[in-house]
Amino acid sequence: MSTYVYGITAASHPALPEGMGGVGDPPRPVRVLRVGELAAVVSDAPEGLRPKRRELLAHQNVLSEAGAAGCVLPMRFGSVAPDDDAVTGVLAERAEHYGERLRALDGRVEYNVKANHIEEAVLHHVMAGNPEIRALAESNRQAGGGSYEDKIRLGEMVAAAVKDREAEDGAALERALAPAADAVSVGPESTGWLANVSYLVKRETAEEFLAAVEQVRKDMPHLEVRLNGPLPPYSFVEPGPAEPAGATAGGADTGAG
Repeated sequence: MSTYVYGITAASHPALPEGMGGVGDPPRPVRVLRVGELAAVVSDAPEGLRPKRRELLAHQNVLSEAGAAGCVLPMRFGSVAPDDDAVTGVLAERAEHYGERLRALDGRVEYNVKANHIEEAVLHHVMAGNPEIRALAESNRQAGGGSYEDKIRLGEMVAAAVKDREAEDGAALERALAPAADAVSVGPESTGWLANVSYLVKRETAEEFLAAVEQVRKDMPHLEVRLNGPLPPYSFVEPGPAEPAGATAGGADTGAG
């Protein structure tokens, strides 16, 4: 039977609730494999597992429960090892690496911040800050809309100005929140957001980070800012090279938030 891996923690980690279920239908019972000073939170892996919302939530719920009791290195959804022995073998082989990561991330959680422009508000900013665009828009208005070429030119100018503003605002948001975090991980581009940034935050200073997010919302009202967290530190786990097949630790958006 293949083994589904949720995360890695210390062997001294408090026990999970009795009878806790994980992925699968019916949910597979969650258990803990211990080797030395490390432990892996696992269950049997169901056949034909797919990233459906119910399964993503089950994966996230196990990690949230484990993370509430202490540091856990989260694995991506769908991390499956051939069997329990493969998991314990990797724990033994990579004990130093995982121990270092657990110490580095102890007492810390991840907050993910995504932002996009509110279209009407950012267009107002672009028009107010660009005399050339304002002049062409006014010229087109006085000409009853302007020629086809002038309309195209205006549209291109506005699009370029909005794109520049996206880069500026994304950098400004990251700078504003970084001082309230221990570490920053910028998400991949082409996500549909002008900013997609994860922040590693001490649990004890989380209120300061949340206050910084609210200040950004006040200072940049032309942005839609979405906050997700606290989460296990997906984006700040550095994977080792010898983990079970498919069981790579690291940043992942489960879609459950």
